[in-house]
Amino acid sequence: MKHGYYADNDLPKFDPVAGYKTNSYGYRCPEFRPLPNGGKNVVVLGCSHTFGEGLEENEIWVSQVAKESNKILRWWNLARPGSSADQMIRILYGTEKTIFPKIIIACWPAWSRRERLDEYPQSLTSDNESLKTENNHTDQNNFLKNVFFLEKFAEKNGASTFHCFAQENYKLENNLKVLKNYTIKNCWPEWDIRDAKEIITRHSFAKDGIHYGLEHHQVFAKLFLRNFKAKLR
Repeated sequence: MKHGYYADNDLPKFDPVAGYKTNSYGYRCPEFRPLPNGGKNVVVLGCSHTFGEGLEENEIWVSQVAKESNKILRWWNLARPGSSADQMIRILYGTEKTIFPKIIIACWPAWSRRERLDEYPQSLTSDNESLKTENNHTDQNNFLKNVFFLEKFAEKNGASTFHCFAQENYKLENNLKVLKNYTIKNCWPEWDIRDAKEIITRHSFAKDGIHYGLEHHQVFAKLFLRNFKAKLR
């Protein structure tokens, strides 16, 4: 099925990101076709922090979690630089009849982002002129709409879901599996997590000098596994 920019039998295609090895669809993971036999597919959705800008592939928190998890799991990192919750869900729906995910992990970016489906899909951040009428309430409700769509997709397809956050930590319903309190941004240094001033001055950065570095990803992977490893099966 395909309507406009949404499909359930093909993923959105993106241009390659310069300097990174991606598949023919622009994702930092192996090719989807032909899909390998056996195993259980895990899709991970997110923005540039989960894509791993400025990091080698084995340094990204997703790769570190995959290495320590059940060997029957086959991991697909579908994060994209600049991604919004809107775009993450559009990508997810494209996996229904292609990757057949049984575990879905969403590492949500800032909820102020949107995807505008114009002559071509546009990823918008909060400083974009098109978003000048948005506010914290519309940001929150747009985000929760996408959480709902993710959970309904999982319910329909018999998949487990896990939620975490790249920078800001947003409250979700207690019945969901959520990595609370910790984000990729605030998890390093571990001992200064409550001291915002100290965190800002002591971030570790990736090679691009913008995104969070290896220490953030190592600790975030450790926290994710501590909370969810037994449930990743």
